[in-house]
Amino acid sequence: MNTEFQTNSLSVKVFTNRASQGEAAADHVINVVNQAIEQQGVARVIFACAPSQDDFLRALIERRSEIDWSKVVVFHMDDYVGLTEDSPQSFRYYLKEHLLSKITCKEFHLIRSDADDLEAERARYEEALKSEPLDLVCMGIGENGHIAFNDPPVADFNDPLGVKIVELDVACRQQQVNDGCFPTFEAVPEHAFTLTIPTLISCRNVSCVVPGKLKADAVAQSLNGPLSTDCPASILRNHSSAVLWLDEDSASKIQ
Repeated sequence: MNTEFQTNSLSVKVFTNRASQGEAAADHVINVVNQAIEQQGVARVIFACAPSQDDFLRALIERRSEIDWSKVVVFHMDDYVGLTEDSPQSFRYYLKEHLLSKITCKEFHLIRSDADDLEAERARYEEALKSEPLDLVCMGIGENGHIAFNDPPVADFNDPLGVKIVELDVACRQQQVNDGCFPTFEAVPEHAFTLTIPTLISCRNVSCVVPGKLKADAVAQSLNGPLSTDCPASILRNHSSAVLWLDEDSASKIQ
């Protein structure tokens, strides 16, 4: 590891590459999940679904025997409106491919983002999240500073909703093309379900894995800029049990 420091309440750890970054984040997550299971018999964990999480999830799966997954309840942070569960671009599909097909968890709460009644689905998922405290969210940061799909135009640090349906901004949709998830900008859905910022921040622990040069500006703004919805990830600086995992590329513009 190159360096470790703290910005407000946020612990920041920088590694030489994505592999070592992912391995360190996986080790941390294993410890947090096992501690929750030991204390209360179950862990409730939210996972991000994006290429930025590949190395972390790969490392977590390599050590999957170190967690009793039958005591883990799994949620995901967001998904595109209209995409079916078997669509390769669906976040439900991603999480099943990278995690759920390799473990047997206690329960998986999925967002049915192709439901006929979107408002009923939004309310149902919000209720599932609020039914018990959330122990951990494993997240990333978008190129525009978003967390989940809370892009700057729709981000609200005091959002009254736990889950909402949002219109994705241009930078967010372009990132999905940059990540190779969609072939063109036009192919990216315009709307998505997202857990809101208060829901994410309500988690007892936050593990935020952010690799790559394309995230460097957002990381710098998150750490050095004002606490503002202009960069939604800046709110992580206020969380007392949050860790930001970076590689040298994503940390390259930190002052």
